[in-house]
Order: sequence, then structure tokens, then C-alpha cells
Amino acid sequence: MRVRNGGALVWMALMASGCGGLAVEPPEVTAQACPPGVASRTRVVNPPGASVNTHLDGLTDVQGTLFFTLGAPGGGTVLWRSDGTEAGTVQVRAFPAGVFAEGTPAAVGNTLFFQLADSATGMVHLWTSDGTSAGTRFIKAFTPDFNGPALRAVTAIHGRLVFFHLGASGGPALWSSDGTSAGTVLLSNLPGVLGLYFDQTLRVGDALLFFRSQGGATTLWRTDGTQAGTTSLKQLDAGSVGIQQVGRAGDQGLFVLRDGPNDEVWKTNGTAAGTLRLDTFGQRVRLVGGLGSKVYVAQSAQLYSLSLSGGGRTLVTTLPRDNPDQLPQVLRTAASGDSLYFSVGLNGLSPVPDDVRLWVTNGTAAGTRELFRSLHRDDTSYSPVFATGTGAVLFTGSPDGTANRPWFTRGTTATTGLLANVTVPVVPGLGPEPFVRAGSRVFFPATDDTGLEQLWSVPASFSCPPGVAESL
Repeated sequence: MRVRNGGALVWMALMASGCGGLAVEPPEVTAQACPPGVASRTRVVNPPGASVNTHLDGLTDVQGTLFFTLGAPGGGTVLWRSDGTEAGTVQVRAFPAGVFAEGTPAAVGNTLFFQLADSATGMVHLWTSDGTSAGTRFIKAFTPDFNGPALRAVTAIHGRLVFFHLGASGGPALWSSDGTSAGTVLLSNLPGVLGLYFDQTLRVGDALLFFRSQGGATTLWRTDGTQAGTTSLKQLDAGSVGIQQVGRAGDQGLFVLRDGPNDEVWKTNGTAAGTLRLDTFGQRVRLVGGLGSKVYVAQSAQLYSLSLSGGGRTLVTTLPRDNPDQLPQVLRTAASGDSLYFSVGLNGLSPVPDDVRLWVTNGTAAGTRELFRSLHRDDTSYSPVFATGTGAVLFTGSPDGTANRPWFTRGTTATTGLLANVTVPVVPGLGPEPFVRAGSRVFFPATDDTGLEQLWSVPASFSCPPGVAESL
């Protein structure tokens, strides 16, 4: 595939080999890129002379307003907000040198909660902001965690922020905050909480679900942000097992337990009775997502569906690979409309994937097809897959193996194209999506003709000239 400057044709060849009756596409399908201006720079936030290593971080939607942080020249951090216009993209508050953002921000109603690490004191500070300088306030200082952000699993529950504090010593502690110092309280010390370093918690209904190892057993817990509402929900295994992945299927939480050689796929609605094992696989599996009454998982090249009401698995199809030595691995997924979009790395002999491709499925063999190659190829970072909520799915691609550019798709190769001729930063394996919808626009950081990372956005509902019609 070859791309030339935002205007050009992209040649995509779909593979039609493999089991399961994949739909056969023509060997070449033409798709057009969006014309300049559909996606646009919102504002120059990194001024001329800024370091090329200054990045936009913590993009967060707060009731339709985007917040983010940016390193300041000479050190320090600046909190910004944006309504999607140049005039409405403004600095909220600047913090001095030696203060930098860390961890994941969260929106609770119309308030942003965010973390700042202070190198002078060595502490991590929790702050809130309503989008004004006067309304940006310090809440409480916490001891740091030398293995990463000190405050984890930050979640809005019943109008409060619920989170775990991981200090330099001692086990995890569960906290709750209403945005004031007096209202930021310790709920419980909970040693043995599993998976916090890997974001393995679930928000289901009005509760945060998490996993603990207690007396050798693995249990599922829940909290509603109160001491009385922080309780053990269900024992999942008599022994200590690993939490491999969490996900969602509509209003159901999903998780995968690794018990010896087996991977167990579970669902939960936040109650003990509604927490059930759906199936057990003798090999490693990855969650792809849920459509209707089914959840989809991948076991290497095999894509299976599981009924959320139980009853075993059904093979949907087998994804093709270039050679039998490659091991396919589902990396990132997104549900959009009646389809699941997912990136698949083809892992060969090298630590770096041989290729990474974008696929879509509607849960049938005929409706499972490759859309794009190649996505970003790395062993430590993944290509994002983001549903705009209006039918389009955004992702980053690098067909020529160089720049990592923003692309879009609506589920066919003829409706897949280049969004803008800019470079989107790569995403670490566990890092958040670079794309964030706030209000009627989707924002993302991108390096453009300024040579620096700036704030870009695209309308959530956009149209670009379609490519030629596909012949099935």
C-alpha cells in the first residue's frame, strides 16, 4: 500500500484464505482519503521553539469539554481546556517547574480530577478543576509509588471519585473523594488486590469491581464508594489465579482468569448470582467484545462466539496468516453499531510482529474481513481502535512502515481512508487511546507542519468521498 500526502489512493488487498468461509473480496479495492480540512488543528498549543518531546497527555472529556495537560517550557505543567474552537482552547492553570502530570484523570460530573507529581516534596497531589483557574484546587497529597502512578482505577461512582492508593510501602488502600480535602476519605485497607498495575478493574452499574487474593483463594469484590458498600462478592477459585483481561459486553462485565493451562471466560452483572463462568479454553484466549447476546473471543487464529446465557462456544471463522509459524494475537478492539473492529498482530520469530492488521466482524464468517494493513508494528505499543459513536472507527496506520497517521473506516475497504496527513503518537501497550470524544468532536494529539505535537480534532459525524463500490 502506498500513501501520498492526504490526497491519495490506497491499495488494499484482502486475504481470502483460511477456514470458516471468509467473504472473498476483489484483490484490489480503491479508497480515498479525506480532503484537507475535515480534520483540522484546533490550536497551536506547543509554541515555536518548544521541545519535540513535549506531549499532550491526559485527554479527558468532562461533559463535552476537553481537558488535557502539556509540559511547559522550562519545566512545569499547564492544564488546558477546549471546546473545539481556537478561541475556546485556553490555558486553565500553570504549575511550576518540577511538577508534572501522572496517572489517569477522571471526570466526575462537571469536575475534572487529575494527579500531579511534585519532585520537590516527592508527593503525588490530587487536584480538581471546574475549568477555571480559581476553581482548580488542591485536594490531598499521597505518598508515591515507585512502580508507577500512585492513584489507580480512578472511577466516578455516585458523584464521587473512587480510587486505590498504592504507596511506596504497604498494600493497596481504597479511597473516596467528593472533591474536597475533608471529603477525601479512606474506605478500607485491602491487601492482596490483583491487577491494579494492569488496569484490571471493572465499572459495572453503580459499582467498581476488583479482584483479591484472600487466604489462597481468588475473589471478586465490589465497592459503591462507601465503607458499608465495599464487600466481597464471590469466590472465583479456591486457589490464586491470574487475571488476564477485563472487558465489556453491553452492560455486562467480562474477565478472563488463567488457571494453570486453562483460560476461563467469565461474565458479571455486579451481583454474585450474575457472576458466571461462560467457558473454559485449554489455550490462551483474548476478549474481542460483545454484540447483542454474544461475546466473542479469539484463541490464536480461531474466532469464537459464546452465548451470554451459556451453552458453549461456536467457531465463527479462522483468520488467515501468511505462514503456519505465525501466532495471531488480538491487540485492541472497539464495538461500533452491529460490528466489532479489532487489530491483530501476526507474531513470528522476531519480537516485533511480522504485521498488524485491522479486521471487522458482525459475528458471522461471511461478515468477518480484513480492512487494512499495516497498523503500527511494535512489541511494546499497540494501534488504537476507537469508535466515534456515529458509525466511523478511527485507528492509526503506517502502510509504508514510517509515519503513524490517523485513518478512518466504516467497515469496508471502500469506506476506509486517510483522515489527515499528520503523525499521531504511538500508544504504549496499556496506554489510553489518543482519540477522545468530547461533545460533537473527536480530539487527538498530532505532529503537523509545525514539527511539534498540537491539538487536532474532527467532527464526530464527518463524511469523506467514498472509494469505488465493492463487489462481493
